[in-house]
Amino acid sequence: VQLQASGGGLVQAGGSLRLSCVASGWTSRINTMGWYRQAHGKERELVASITGGSSTDYVDSVKDRFTIARDNADNTMYLQMDSLQPEDTAVYYCYAVVFDFYYWGKGTLVTVSS
Repeated sequence: VQLQASGGGLVQAGGSLRLSCVASGWTSRINTMGWYRQAHGKERELVASITGGSSTDYVDSVKDRFTIARDNADNTMYLQMDSLQPEDTAVYYCYAVVFDFYYWGKGTLVTVSS
């Protein structure tokens, strides 16, 4: 499985961005997908996840601001990020789980200015 993330950029506080993650390869075996982020000098943090049955989960700090979704027909996962805050600044990584093995995409940088 290969993952290609995109959609990062620079946005002012209160703004929005939408991240995309396109999967290719053995996509029919993908179960859970999601996004991690890592801010400079901080540990990696799970932001949101979505199962094959579209059950979602979010870290408390992004609930009611971020929305994760997936389009299985296009093998694409999205992270809609609204009301962005400077503390959301990080490199965001998408992942996909196949038989308990994690595949990772390259990160996309999100920078939120105050």
